[in-house]
Amino acid sequence: MDRQPFIFEDDSETWLRDIMENHHEEARARALSLLAGTRTTDTGCRVRNTVGPAKVRFRGRQVAAYRFVLCILERTIVGKDTVVRHRCHNRQCLNPEHLQFGTQADNKRDDWEFAANGVDFDLL
Repeated sequence: MDRQPFIFEDDSETWLRDIMENHHEEARARALSLLAGTRTTDTGCRVRNTVGPAKVRFRGRQVAAYRFVLCILERTIVGKDTVVRHRCHNRQCLNPEHLQFGTQADNKRDDWEFAANGVDFDLL
């Protein structure tokens, strides 16, 4: 009897896996259209004309646009426990060069660092 190991995936990971395996080209086109609809700020952030962080609806789910863009363009499947860190500290930013995956602890350290030193644009 050949047993498959049990791997727990939260619904976010299941949704992203389906997109990567079956709808990646469509998702990539959507991510690129989100980026095309941005304006670039003097700090290099790419933002849309929204009050808060932009959201996107794709294949029955609404998620933060920055999370969608980073997951799709990097072809990375992440769960709910993984956060998208804004190295520029602008939650409206969709620029993949300003975004990276991390933990909530990483994100909190970023906040403390920002409070103490401001944004280090050499990191971007």
